[in-house]
Amino acid sequence: MASAPDPEDGLIDYERLRQENIRRNEAMLASVRRKADELSAAVRSAKPKRGRPKGSMNQPGKKLDTPSGPSRCSLRSAGLPPPYLLPDPQSTHLSSSLASSILGAASPPPAEAETRADDFHAGKELVLKPAHVRRVIKSTLKSMQVLPLVDRTVVAAGNKLGNIGFWDVDAVSEDQDGGGTGNVFLYRPHRSPVAAIVAHQAAPQKIYSCSYKGEICLMDFEKENFNMVHLWDSPVYSLCQAQNCVRCLYFGDENGGLTLFDERVGKVSTTWDVHDERINSIEFHPENTHMLATSSTDQTACIWDVRSMKTKEPDSLKVFELHGHAQSAYFSPSGRMLAITSSCLGGTVRVFTMDDFEMSHEHNNQTGSWFDTFKVIWGWNDTELYVGNMRGAIDIISVDVNDSGISALNSTCLRSEYMSSGPCQLSAHPYKVGHLACANSYGKVFLWTSARA
Repeated sequence: MASAPDPEDGLIDYERLRQENIRRNEAMLASVRRKADELSAAVRSAKPKRGRPKGSMNQPGKKLDTPSGPSRCSLRSAGLPPPYLLPDPQSTHLSSSLASSILGAASPPPAEAETRADDFHAGKELVLKPAHVRRVIKSTLKSMQVLPLVDRTVVAAGNKLGNIGFWDVDAVSEDQDGGGTGNVFLYRPHRSPVAAIVAHQAAPQKIYSCSYKGEICLMDFEKENFNMVHLWDSPVYSLCQAQNCVRCLYFGDENGGLTLFDERVGKVSTTWDVHDERINSIEFHPENTHMLATSSTDQTACIWDVRSMKTKEPDSLKVFELHGHAQSAYFSPSGRMLAITSSCLGGTVRVFTMDDFEMSHEHNNQTGSWFDTFKVIWGWNDTELYVGNMRGAIDIISVDVNDSGISALNSTCLRSEYMSSGPCQLSAHPYKVGHLACANSYGKVFLWTSARA
């Protein structure tokens, strides 16, 4: 016969056990919730507040304090992810194959041994072979440079994602997926568009680049690694090395500031307020190592003497007032002329003689709304300039000079069935006369070479 329920609580043993389990579970749950609340409070107190402090990249015009530590800026201390070599997202090592090509190139010849090709005429001699067309990088191309290697051709190109691709044209190709000759190597040293790539003729194995996030990176093929050497607090749009010092870097930001960063000690030496808006180009005079030219979106280009510049409102040697943004200002190989490109009339090139800045001649290459990516460059002499146009060709601007200065600018077009889109970036090989690289905005590079070769 079944036992009667306990008269004191009216529950059978099973029900009493169930109630006890419920009470124990509720006590355990309350303990877990209490510990979770304590942990959340600790995390909230340790987490930094939202928003950027004063002087951050979201506040243009403010400059970071000059670093007093080592010459390298740690990505971890800056709160940034590491740069990476594709496809390994954590590696900062450069390809040994590419490093061997760059380091194995002949040393630069003495300055007095360099030859200017005064008799070279691009329109008559340059040809584009189908093997010299190669997609070096994907996504929108923002910058390109032929490295200063005496007896080798290596083209570096940067895109809007922070990638830099290297096309080792003379290498024995390991794959032909991208078409063309040579090998292509891809890296990602930046987190944003690569605005400029530079390499000094005295040290072509050290390649510097800058980005829209204010990063300045060094790709050192001698050490086979790359890292960020400086972080500026606003976008950097232009970069240049001093003529007589490989590791002295001049860069221009979005606020018109020109800054000298000495990579040897990891410090900013000086910042000059030279323009009202972003600086699009910086270049030193080939003979006068203290003279440089800048161009700016504020519709001016200027020539400066860095020895006498004041930090605030410095006096320039010459100011060129333009109609439209000044995209570039480059000296001719001899330094006797200056070519300035501006957005006036959809792309205007003006050439001045250094003897008389008031006299100039103009050429319009009608690049339209795409002009901000087009910059005219000098070739290997003072008589020819090159700039892309929207008709899928290169404008060759011939400079006629007489005893009184520039007499006229004449233009011819360089076309090829293998180049259907207009090249927005151009770079002439500093040692190989007749090696002209150009690239379209889609990352395809075209290497024109002399028919003599």
